[in-house]
Amino acid sequence: MSQQYSAAPAPTTRPDPAVATVAQRGDWWRDAVIYQVYPRSFADSNGDGMGDLEGVRSRLPYLQGLGVDAVWLSPFYASPQADAGYDVADYRAVDPMFGNLLDADALIRDAHELGLRIIVDLVPNHSSDQHEWFKRALAEGPGSPLRERYHFRPGKGADGELPPNDWESIFGGPAWTRVTEPDGTPGEWYLHLFAPEQPDFNWEHPAVGDEFRSILRFWLDIGVDGFRIDVAHGLVKAEGLPDLGSHDQLKLLGNDVMPFFDQDGVHEVYRQWRLVLDEYAGERIFVAEAWTPTVERTANYVRPDELHQAFNFQYLATEWDAKELRQVVDRTLEAMRPVGAPATWVLSNHDVTRHATRFANPPGLGTQIRTAGDRALGLRRARAASLLMLALPGSAYVYQGEELGLPDVVDLPDEVRQDPAYFRGAGQDGFRDGCRVPIPWTREGSSYGFGAGGSWLPQPAGWGELSIEAQQGVPGSTLELYRSALALRRSLPDLGVGDSVEWLRAPEGVLAFRRGEFVCVANTSGEAVTTPAYGRVLLASGELTEAEGEAKVPADTTVWFTTV
Repeated sequence: MSQQYSAAPAPTTRPDPAVATVAQRGDWWRDAVIYQVYPRSFADSNGDGMGDLEGVRSRLPYLQGLGVDAVWLSPFYASPQADAGYDVADYRAVDPMFGNLLDADALIRDAHELGLRIIVDLVPNHSSDQHEWFKRALAEGPGSPLRERYHFRPGKGADGELPPNDWESIFGGPAWTRVTEPDGTPGEWYLHLFAPEQPDFNWEHPAVGDEFRSILRFWLDIGVDGFRIDVAHGLVKAEGLPDLGSHDQLKLLGNDVMPFFDQDGVHEVYRQWRLVLDEYAGERIFVAEAWTPTVERTANYVRPDELHQAFNFQYLATEWDAKELRQVVDRTLEAMRPVGAPATWVLSNHDVTRHATRFANPPGLGTQIRTAGDRALGLRRARAASLLMLALPGSAYVYQGEELGLPDVVDLPDEVRQDPAYFRGAGQDGFRDGCRVPIPWTREGSSYGFGAGGSWLPQPAGWGELSIEAQQGVPGSTLELYRSALALRRSLPDLGVGDSVEWLRAPEGVLAFRRGEFVCVANTSGEAVTTPAYGRVLLASGELTEAEGEAKVPADTTVWFTTV
């Protein structure tokens, strides 16, 4: 006799804020599931087509019901929006498009009442060119003390017409822009590793460190539970700003230690920040966006006196392949163990193509992909990859909409694109808009429930069938798969916290590991495989058949078992 299993329906009960949650115990961050909200694309409360803080606040019960532990908000600070808020003009103010400080305070308070923690983005590598410091630096001209807080340099060449060095912007073109001085003459150059509207701070200047420690305290006093540090591998530059001696430098990123990234001096900055954070009760945390050549170098950021977590970009960039996945899991756990930090796992974010689309395409195309690929294949693999990620020891990050199985929108018309890298020829691919399209809440409506006034990026036809409304309570839907997985993760003692897995023998193309009384089997191959039935099936990303002590696991499917 055989029996078939599919994704289990959601539990009939939702997490109760009155009962013990991860937010009420120490070291909550070691096994937390943290949900990334991209505020402009999450929920719009005032019908202007742009998401806002009040929209996020109104949807907090949904996030509590989903079963996440914390919410990370991408930047909502006052900004000209040259790079979607990652160009900050005032770190202590909310941009009017998102609301105001009272809205931020209300959001944080409501989240805490629901047992959710709030992590906010911090952008310390660079400011906006509309930051008061930079505007004064330009107005005061050469010799201004404010110019010392950025990287102003005279140019090379007979008339200073050449950039000070050969560094290239991550967004394409030179990493230097020449200014026009107050008297109208061509003048000094300033460094910007990203857009020209994002001048890099000079972290050798003590005023910069003083300012950011003050900014930390400002938001900690309001009640945030931590900070995600943008370009955490940046900040400190090699002494003398030496030439790199190479063009097409983007190909070197992530493979070599660059003179402007992952410099050892950055760790003293974070040791100072940790002293500030430890002044506050409540287990506040730092999370690093640190693109480093190896996971071992990433571990340097999470030593006991520095940051708490660092994103695992090596895992995000790994193909859907059992051998490659096992290697990166082993290396990650081995690298984090000596520093006592939890591993983190992430599949998607606001800068990369959603994994439902990455996995729909052939391997080797990278993390920014312009083609839709095989949608059904991509969704099947994305569901399986999500269950695998949530079974690994440590903390997991979920990007808004991945719990709906959303694909990237790869066919946005050129005229609606807003990614600044898209407009700079030699930079990143510039197709990040595809993962930033506002998410669908309802089957119908001007923006599928996002807001009453349309959406800042057009949503595709058929978006409503992927909405929360369409998937809510539907057995086997991707939304209910996530809800079931997160509920089980919270209830099972062998899931979440930890630093090791016990690998089990498995057919080629299959990962199988044990964690106490829990077993995870992930079939990354293109064919169904037969494995031992390790016990009772808890959850599966697709249908499987079990008979006579064996389980037939379909292609691109992950199964959770319990041995009790």
